[in-house]
Amino acid sequence: MPLAALSAKVPMTERLRTQDDVPVGRLRGFRPRVRSIDSHADPASPLNLDKLIHERLRLAIVSALAVQEKLSFNDLKALLRTTDGNLSVHARKLEDAGYISCTKTFEGRLPRSEYSLTRAGRVALERYLGHMEALITATRAGAAKREERTPT
Repeated sequence: MPLAALSAKVPMTERLRTQDDVPVGRLRGFRPRVRSIDSHADPASPLNLDKLIHERLRLAIVSALAVQEKLSFNDLKALLRTTDGNLSVHARKLEDAGYISCTKTFEGRLPRSEYSLTRAGRVALERYLGHMEALITATRAGAAKREERTPT
């Protein structure tokens, strides 16, 4: 007896799917096309957010360094009310991306880490803020149009 005839007698839940079981219209291995972030023409698209800066603590770090030229690790920790480990992990990610720089020195025998915003970090923050402003404007415009269409 052929395998296809045997498998036809066994319910689908109890047998492995074969190539013949693939529904019509679906291609094996087909994956929908995903646009890259750069391909979105709409600057207010939430897909264009800088994911590195968008995280709450990283945004706070970059924002604090945009206001102050330099901040020590302890100053940032106190300002942001976070733990040593949390701050060091997020600061390292920003440093790896080139958004902030860390200068390590010693005061006597005590190590001192000072952070500052790099040019790339300032550009990324400005781009992020511009994107957020465009997103807010588009959202308010959409809400205003919806209110105009809603009968009272």
